[in-house]
Amino acid sequence: MASSLSSCWALTLLIWGLLAVASMANFYSDFDITWGNDRVLNNGEQLHLSLDKYSGSGFQSKNEYLFGNIHMRLKLVPGNSAGTVTAYYLSSQGQTHDEIDFEFLGNLSGDPYTLHTNVFSQGRGNREQQFHLWFDPTKDFHTYSILWNPNHIKFSVDGTPIRVFKNAEHLGVPFPKNQPMKLYSSLWNADDWATRGGLIKTDWSQAPFVASYSNFEADACVASKSSASSSSPCKEASGSAWLSQEALDTNGQEKLKWVQKNYMVYNYCTDTKRFPQGLPPECSLSS
Repeated sequence: MASSLSSCWALTLLIWGLLAVASMANFYSDFDITWGNDRVLNNGEQLHLSLDKYSGSGFQSKNEYLFGNIHMRLKLVPGNSAGTVTAYYLSSQGQTHDEIDFEFLGNLSGDPYTLHTNVFSQGRGNREQQFHLWFDPTKDFHTYSILWNPNHIKFSVDGTPIRVFKNAEHLGVPFPKNQPMKLYSSLWNADDWATRGGLIKTDWSQAPFVASYSNFEADACVASKSSASSSSPCKEASGSAWLSQEALDTNGQEKLKWVQKNYMVYNYCTDTKRFPQGLPPECSLSS
């Protein structure tokens, strides 16, 4: 079965390779394949990552961004996806890196994906919030967005905000605002922890696992050495509403409350067992 699937995958790669010659869309101009090159299908308009028992695959943006309003449509691994992780995130480099994470933790057929979010600043994370979704993310493409400006980071799904992380520098909490970040995505095996704490392992008879991407949009500040060191690193977007946005409007606040009431399954800001000496300072800010 595995060899048959591999042969089908190779044939599909050949067909897509022929189609790709005539296509010059965003996934050619905006991204580089970083690993698992023979497990990536790219016709410019859509990109597909795959995972088998030997390797996963991934890509990264050619540009680095310093603030942005970024959107990607994803269709997640269908069926029994237990043990797999589809990661979609912004990150800088180094031990004191900044990072803004969407991670989709696979599950057994019929059980919901866990959407894991996190924010790192100056190398420190531990700010996890997790959600289930109000739809099946494997049936069709849905838009996952990160709005990152000097005031806050907003995670949204199909335009509905699910999380807001506010700038709490006045409370002594570092905020990602000085390190340019690239956009990364990968599909990989994490069955030592991803599904029920590692109790459910990846079923390799279901491989290859495939996650699909389309409609990448980045209304963002493309960073350069000069812009990264500038006091106004985003001059080209100075008139953009997303750059100066400070809070959700009333409608956005209601949607956020709806998601967090009905679909949030973990919030580090309520985990008093994890933080017996007191919750992190940013938890005092309302969403």
